[in-house]
Amino acid sequence: MHTRLSICLYSGDRMLAQSLTKYLSDERYRLYIIEAAEELLTFVTQQSETIDCLIVIREPAILPLFNQLYEQGTLLPVIIIEREAEFEENLKEKESPTFLYHSAEINHVARELDDIPITIDRAITKFLALGPSCFLNNRLVSPQQEMIAENHQSFLLLQQRRLAEKLKERLGYLGVYYKRNPKYFYRNLSPEDKKELIRQLSASYREIVLNYFNDNSDVNQAIDQFVNQAFFADVSVSRVLEIHMELMDKFSQQLKLEGRSEGILLDYRLTIIDILAHLGEMYRRSIPRGDILFDLLNQMD
Repeated sequence: MHTRLSICLYSGDRMLAQSLTKYLSDERYRLYIIEAAEELLTFVTQQSETIDCLIVIREPAILPLFNQLYEQGTLLPVIIIEREAEFEENLKEKESPTFLYHSAEINHVARELDDIPITIDRAITKFLALGPSCFLNNRLVSPQQEMIAENHQSFLLLQQRRLAEKLKERLGYLGVYYKRNPKYFYRNLSPEDKKELIRQLSASYREIVLNYFNDNSDVNQAIDQFVNQAFFADVSVSRVLEIHMELMDKFSQQLKLEGRSEGILLDYRLTIIDILAHLGEMYRRSIPRGDILFDLLNQMD
């Protein structure tokens, strides 16, 4: 895997683009420069699974561009470069922010371009910390848009997984994957959000179980998505075990109604062992060595 970060820069301002290029030309980055909005949409759509961060200069053309990317379910770490007057105006409205793309976007003032490498790190860190509901903005009002949101979540988890694997290969990025935002932990969610998160996890786990022994399925990818979602929401091992037991109880009742043996359900112990092994490894790697035992005990609460 290439460990250089792939940066896509969109700017119709050539002077500003040249200034940014000066700070993004070292061995850490692979830089792609796009000057037209139509070209950017095509490029990002084609390269959505390889771009590590999108940098755009704030201008009227970016809002419809973000809308198109959002509607097609393409979510990426993003930095919006603003000229000083726009940046100051946005700071005044910070108490009720409006996101142009998603809630992990970073705004950066044009006069501080020498800090852009640090800002890229921040943008990726925030993106990795996005939970199952926090990246959705106030555009979601209809059932159709809620379906779009579910597609977004699936793409988001895949992007987070890909970025995490790349960043773990890079010196200096070993801990960025684990900078989760406690605001989106299960225990800190509202009762409604808790219920929705468990519903999503239960539905995902059911699909994993149904396809676990199917050689033609993408079950490994589904497991990765499930584990990522549970990890970033800091869902406990015992809670995941409850999801498994509740599903097994439902299957057991159905088998009894059909007059069939429940013995087949014993095979799915392998499923929960697989899931918990993956989740346990993620928790293990996210904990400072001296705190491993303490945190594992907490995870069993």
